[in-house]
Amino acid sequence: MRLKLISRIAALCALLAIAVALVMGLFVPAGRGAPVLVTIQRGDSVSRVAAELHTHGLIRSANVFTAAAYISGKWRRIQAGRFEVTPAMTPLEMLDAISRGSRKAWRWLTIPEGYTLRQIAQEVEKEGLVPADQFLTEAQLTAGFDPPFPLPQGSLEGYLFPDTYRVDVGESAQAIISQMLRRFDIVVWQGLFHGRPTYDGRSLSDIIILASLVESEAKHEKERSIIAGVLMNRLDRGIKLECDATVQYALGGDRKPRLMNEDLAVPSEYNTYQHEGLPPGPICSPGEASIRAAMTPARVPYMYYVARPDGSHVFSVTYAQHQRAIAQMRRGH
Repeated sequence: MRLKLISRIAALCALLAIAVALVMGLFVPAGRGAPVLVTIQRGDSVSRVAAELHTHGLIRSANVFTAAAYISGKWRRIQAGRFEVTPAMTPLEMLDAISRGSRKAWRWLTIPEGYTLRQIAQEVEKEGLVPADQFLTEAQLTAGFDPPFPLPQGSLEGYLFPDTYRVDVGESAQAIISQMLRRFDIVVWQGLFHGRPTYDGRSLSDIIILASLVESEAKHEKERSIIAGVLMNRLDRGIKLECDATVQYALGGDRKPRLMNEDLAVPSEYNTYQHEGLPPGPICSPGEASIRAAMTPARVPYMYYVARPDGSHVFSVTYAQHQRAIAQMRRGH
């Protein structure tokens, strides 16, 4: 009798353990974490799907998930595609999602013209796509990308084309960057350069660098080509560009409302008050209008410009005229 009692208790304990495992396996989420994109191929078996979910830490037991799929009959309705699931979902919720075809979530990612790599990374993170530091790390590894146009060395600054992108939640930083490079290829390399390495004797790199300066300096559409013309005039005559936007970039951080004399002495290759010629790379991602302006600068006599409070500029031919314009701006005229 005692042995029978012990056997029954053991059996009840086993059944209880199985019941707890089933409850945990079906009704309790595996944990917390970021969304994961799970790909289900046409013809994948239930056990394969369960193994994939288990590998990503999304379910506690592949066997329990598989059994639930067969018992519920939902194994027949599992659909191929990419699905966004999180560890916070219960296995039954995941099973319901992949059998109903509730596919991956996505976000609109808008990158304004003139954003730096750092600002783009912050925007990507703000949309809940990829951490900013991870995005920046990938954007420094140009060797990991192979677009049809020549890439700069060391950074993709200036080549992540400003536009609005539809990005799947869970996409990698590399995938997002590749999408932006494809847009650059379509608009700039194929559209403006027609796949040629130079335009009017100037390289793609030089034009994108110049365009980034125009993008950062021009606040009014009609002034883009004029500013490009002024900068080209200074380059052609071997005069330092003395472009405030390059100093802002060299300083890093948020843009200052006004540069001080000590800012103009910042030791950086990007400081065009200290170094002649173009900076070593772009200082932001220029839009199509600024790239067009850099490709075909206006033929103007101006060598200088200074900003008005409304963002427009006073253009001058001589240094004396430029100094008078600066004095006027400081007096608030």
